Amino acid sequence: QVQLVQSGGGSVQSGGSLRLSCQHSGHTFSTYCLAWFRQAPGKEREGVAFIDTDGTTNYAGTVKGRFTISRDNAKSMLYLQMNKLKPEDTAMYYCAAVHSIFGVRALGPPDEFKHWGQGTQVTVSS
Repeated sequence: QVQLVQSGGGSVQSGGSLRLSCQHSGHTFSTYCLAWFRQAPGKEREGVAFIDTDGTTNYAGTVKGRFTISRDNAKSMLYLQMNKLKPEDTAMYYCAAVHSIFGVRALGPPDEFKHWGQGTQVTVSS
């Protein structure tokens, strides 16, 4: 059974940086496609960043150039480095995973991902 456990997040002022981490366990990490999503109060969950098994990445337009997704297969870890944070980045952030056999190759709707972290709050003040 795949489990995803998140850490990081918190509160920061506009322009600051935070890093989110996600520990994967229960199956071969390198065979999973991974992503970060976020959900603000009253809004739908939206994709932020995606990383394929070969390291290929893609990002939502709202975070491109500010956020960086990365993975460490040796440690079964997923990361999201968030720089130049804005108040509109305030949300609950979730890591997500899906086995590569399902053919997910880019950032798509949440229901394409089978496994989810517990969520971590990011708050950016102006």
